[in-house]
Amino acid sequence: MLQRIREGSQGWAAKVVVGAIIVTFALFGAESLVSYFSAGSNDAATVNGESISRQAVETQVQRGIRSGQVPPEQERQFRGQVLDQLIRQRTLDQYADEGGLHISDSQLDQLIVSLPEFQDQDGRFSEELFTNRLAQAGYTPASFRRELRADTLRRQVQQGLAASAFLLPSEKARLASLQQQQRTFRYAQLSPADLDQPVAPSDADLQQYYDQHQEDFRRPEQVKVNYLVLNQEDVAKDVEVTDEQLRQVYEQAKAAAPREVSHILVTFGDDRTEQEARDRIAEVQQQLEQGTDFAALAREYSDDSSSAGDGGDLGAIQKGFFGDSFDDAAFSLDPGQVSQIVQTQYGLHLIKVTGVDIPSFEEDRETLAQQVKLEQSESLFNERVQKLTDDAYQADDLESVAEEMGLTVQTSDWFSQDAGGEDVLSNPDAAAAAFSSDVLEDGYNSDVIETDDQQRVVLRVVDHREASTLPLDEVRDQVLAAVKIEQTRQQLQARAEEVLVALRNGDDVPGLDWQQADSVTRDADSVPAPILQEAFRLSRPQAGAVTWGQTESQSGVAIVGVEAVTAGDASSDDADFVTRLAQRLQAQIAIQGLSQTLEEEADVERH
Repeated sequence: MLQRIREGSQGWAAKVVVGAIIVTFALFGAESLVSYFSAGSNDAATVNGESISRQAVETQVQRGIRSGQVPPEQERQFRGQVLDQLIRQRTLDQYADEGGLHISDSQLDQLIVSLPEFQDQDGRFSEELFTNRLAQAGYTPASFRRELRADTLRRQVQQGLAASAFLLPSEKARLASLQQQQRTFRYAQLSPADLDQPVAPSDADLQQYYDQHQEDFRRPEQVKVNYLVLNQEDVAKDVEVTDEQLRQVYEQAKAAAPREVSHILVTFGDDRTEQEARDRIAEVQQQLEQGTDFAALAREYSDDSSSAGDGGDLGAIQKGFFGDSFDDAAFSLDPGQVSQIVQTQYGLHLIKVTGVDIPSFEEDRETLAQQVKLEQSESLFNERVQKLTDDAYQADDLESVAEEMGLTVQTSDWFSQDAGGEDVLSNPDAAAAAFSSDVLEDGYNSDVIETDDQQRVVLRVVDHREASTLPLDEVRDQVLAAVKIEQTRQQLQARAEEVLVALRNGDDVPGLDWQQADSVTRDADSVPAPILQEAFRLSRPQAGAVTWGQTESQSGVAIVGVEAVTAGDASSDDADFVTRLAQRLQAQIAIQGLSQTLEEEADVERH
């Protein structure tokens, strides 16, 4: 079965996505396994009337943080980037839908099994690796397939634009010649050590820089708050659960847990009729009844070449991947049992369950207890939320509310509305509440804020400072460092101009440490990038002459002299690569243009 799927994995669908899908889904995908704990169901935005929920945004924000790719202190900025990305994706989804684009289930299957991220060391699709990778990224097979389908259709739109990009033959030849061009040049770098003496900014210099760059030293409006946090997990600690309840939940989880499965597949079509296939698999059934080993029969009879050599072993499977009839049989069997004949689009199967991929009850007891306690505490948590709402509304402080509810008053550091605070105060709703007129100006406690499904926050401003420009004395060290950098750069550039005048006049300039670069191409890594760019920016020198220029470098300023230019070979393999790269660049511009146009023309409302 898997072999038949894999044979089609080089189709258009696979080529569209392979190499990009895992990176894309690491940050932007469908709901994750933890979506139960993300914030709210209100709209974060609407695109042409279609909703993008706050939960969808928050789920992906938390996935980015958990993956380690987004530092917690950048959460607020990242949340805005996530929403922007979801809006762009939604406009492309709508465009693809209006264009009638479609991908079938079989094409989606082909794409999944072709992805190297889901293949074992032998290059074969691994169901176990598939489910483990999805679990690590926070996906179920169903949610992954749903997002993969949407992403593939978006990429189909992009592929259509990319296919329309082209270059004229003359443009290709010119571009290839320029890209393959070689230049011989020399360069010398001037650093602060080449100055007669280090710069020494005066107080007047500092004051002038400070006056001219006041926006660099602005502190935004900020507040400090006291706040209370009510967590459902804390409420759940007091809930008692019985062993019977735990076992009931465990059995439910076990019924849906991945099955470790082996199968024997007999196909029909080109090589045999359906009746011949049924006779063959019936023969297998007879041998099983006589006690013949299932794995041995799989090696002999199964047409699934990818699993037959392993005794038909498919690893651990979850519902939703092999189709309803396969799932119904596999998930109705106990370990050791073999199904009756099951027919799918791939042929006829005998399915054997060899195990259930779930920890033992005792190993899972603590997790089960936490799950049951959370479920049982929902009503009590809602009651506590209501009490927090009532008490916070009536009180003139948070201390009395905390005492009444057994909570702890916490105090924040200074934070602005744009940057947000730390921990729960990084939530944009919490920051917005702190700067609302009722809380900031009138001094009331905030409304209860839902930061996620299992957490509520109420806050009160205890200190406030207006936006202001920090005094020079407070930022003197920053100003001094900036002025030193600027004055050093100016003096080095002035020194470089003196050197260039002398060199252009044919004079020798002693004390320069010249480095020679012979027949260097644009992609050379042996020369610092700014110097390489300047060498290829300068005009072609006359015979026997040198074209001189200067550029800023990592250490200061560099003097560059181009001595010779050699035309590139427009017929080389590298040149062909460059033209393909240029076409891809054109395609990228077209794709970006479409995305920008769709977003500009869309009716987008951010909430």
